[in-house]
Amino acid sequence: MRTQLDEIRGLIAAHARSDLRSPIAGLLLAKVEDEEPDHSLTEPLLVVMAQGGKRLFLGDQAFEYRAGQCLVVSTDLPVTGHFLDASSQSPSLSMALELRPSAIAPLLLEAPIGRWSRSTAVPPAIATGEAGAALLDPVLRLLRLLDCPEDAPVLAPLIEREILWRLLTGPHGGMIRQIGLADSSLFHIGRAIRWIRDNYAEPLRIPDLARLAGMSPSAFHRHFRDVTTMSPLQFQKRIRLQEARSLLIARAGDVAGVGHLVGYDSPTQFNREYRRLFGAPPGQDALRLRAEAAPQASRHLP
Repeated sequence: MRTQLDEIRGLIAAHARSDLRSPIAGLLLAKVEDEEPDHSLTEPLLVVMAQGGKRLFLGDQAFEYRAGQCLVVSTDLPVTGHFLDASSQSPSLSMALELRPSAIAPLLLEAPIGRWSRSTAVPPAIATGEAGAALLDPVLRLLRLLDCPEDAPVLAPLIEREILWRLLTGPHGGMIRQIGLADSSLFHIGRAIRWIRDNYAEPLRIPDLARLAGMSPSAFHRHFRDVTTMSPLQFQKRIRLQEARSLLIARAGDVAGVGHLVGYDSPTQFNREYRRLFGAPPGQDALRLRAEAAPQASRHLP
């Protein structure tokens, strides 16, 4: 396993770009040299840490993973985190693979009947654990295709299937299966999450969201918190503030206007909640972000 990680580190260091993207569809690479906190809206991903580490916060819950470990995220979530032991001499190195329902669903049909458990519990939407040699092996082979671009269109989809199968049959299989099932609790809660993400400035009406998810209001509240660790209102607030931060980079002098755009009628409340989350008033925080060459949220993996 140590040899696998050594080669994975070298490939990520050689091919990582500032925008995270790679020539292989769905594969992201990150090389980070600082420990500044970042705030982002993540998507369903598998992240494998090859060097360094990261501590991630979802609401009040903390998740930490280091070299040889992985992070699994099963839906869109507003997260905060910072890298550990990252410097220009020893940057944090990680790769991520987008977890697409269209790629996971066919695999659910290929297992023997009864292979998947019928648990009614809703798995959490984020988890960490050991990557293990069985997962690192296809991850390494996928990264090797970066040096063989002519082979990638044929081989990358096959290796992606292998990675997904390892996840499905591993300790986080329940989370991965929820992504691929059209009638899963995560699928229905995901519709509400996407509505909040796309309409974050609109008033939040729990009965309407519950109907969108096909649940009673009480069941919706319970399942939403099981998945996100937050109430719908807390989730919306986090999305609003992170969107406001992005807008303020371009409109640093219009704090009240940005607050109104993301749904705040009270400038005082906007300033108070923004400072509580980001540690500085909106205008001051925006000036600092604009002075940086690349805002943290645009170049970090979860």
